[in-house]
Amino acid sequence: MKICFVLTIVLFSSLLSQAQTIKKSSALASAPAGAAVKSTAAYAEVLLRKTERESELEEFLLDYTEEFPKVKEIKFELGLLQKELDKITVVNASDSGKLTLALGKLIVRKTEIETDLWNLRRQYADDHPEVKRARRKAEVYERAIKEILF
Repeated sequence: MKICFVLTIVLFSSLLSQAQTIKKSSALASAPAGAAVKSTAAYAEVLLRKTERESELEEFLLDYTEEFPKVKEIKFELGLLQKELDKITVVNASDSGKLTLALGKLIVRKTEIETDLWNLRRQYADDHPEVKRARRKAEVYERAIKEILF
């Protein structure tokens, strides 16, 4: 009788353990792909830069208006960073291994260069040598990013 009771308890705890394992694995499988991507180093690096820039923007807005050039620049860069975060979140979970810290640094640097290009275009025509140089530099970073992702 005691053996039957012990066997029943062992069997019950084994079944309970298996049920919990199945529940955990199905929860992981049903988690959205964006959740897996948001835990990558690339996403974290871009989010870090966005957070730093948002903090800087808040500091500037204490003393300056929305029309202040540095405020406009930071807002432009924040828009670029948000677009990059949106691009990262649609990457398939199976490709999340490509979202490395190096990729995140490439993306951040590309947005910095694109912001510099935006500033140059506000001052010069598109055929100005500085604008052309910055455009080519941004293209180099874009190609490197695409090489990693595609």
